[in-house]
Amino acid sequence: MFELSQLRCFVAVAEELHFSRAAERLNMTQPPLSRQIRLLEHHVGAQLLERSSRTVRLTAAGKAFLPDAARILRIAEEATFAARRAAKGEQGSLAIGFTSASGYSLLPEVVRRLRECAPGVSLTLKELVSTAQVEALNAGELDLGLLRPHPMNRELESRLIATESLMLAIPENEADAWPLEPTLNDLHGKPFVMYSPYEARPFYLMLSERFARDGIVPDIVEHIGQVHTMLALVRAGVGAALIAEGASRLKFDGIVMRRVATEPVDMVCVYRRDNHNPVLALFKHTILAGFQGQ
Repeated sequence: MFELSQLRCFVAVAEELHFSRAAERLNMTQPPLSRQIRLLEHHVGAQLLERSSRTVRLTAAGKAFLPDAARILRIAEEATFAARRAAKGEQGSLAIGFTSASGYSLLPEVVRRLRECAPGVSLTLKELVSTAQVEALNAGELDLGLLRPHPMNRELESRLIATESLMLAIPENEADAWPLEPTLNDLHGKPFVMYSPYEARPFYLMLSERFARDGIVPDIVEHIGQVHTMLALVRAGVGAALIAEGASRLKFDGIVMRRVATEPVDMVCVYRRDNHNPVLALFKHTILAGFQGQ
């Protein structure tokens, strides 16, 4: 079977129709170039070039062989570049899990930066609550999760990717009854839409801990797992709610948002330690570093 080096020699001579120019183009001397052409003709079983002391011409077999020879070289070159891009994480796929809250601000920025850095990467995006993301990561169904800090096993690694302020969402027609700069204490005894201890367990535990620490006892009227449902209930006048700042981009008429004077909340990215996906490595070394530098 012929070799790629023999095809390169043939294509160069066929395009130049001159052995000296073809040899110069390939950075080689004429004798090895001629040997490669003879070996190729031997493998093909047909004369491809007619040579004389003054001219070089393609035979009928050479004219028929040239387009496919050039195409094979292009495919080989493209395959080489594709392999190099894949090894660098610039080509391939990445499955990302995200919470509804991260989907309003963090996820779009992550996707934008990945597209800029590696436009050849194929992304699979799955909206899942934090607990479901941890389960999917453990099962190998996700490469990366964007979630709230969550208990996890040693196979998973968690790194901080963003912090956000807490925002108080209140019905617009009740806004005058609330401070312009609220604190958690302002929720004491007030109707409050709380996160579900199952679907939104990290946020539920975080708020429960802060309420208990400060002796705050809101009047919890509902436990909800998704932010957009919480805001719909706030708009309906059921109670106030606390959401991460990124989720405040989900605009609801009839709701007022006010920043709460309390510690910010963290968003982490989580992945398996034994996941050797080159695209994940690119994310960790390039994209994640950019977020942490902000």
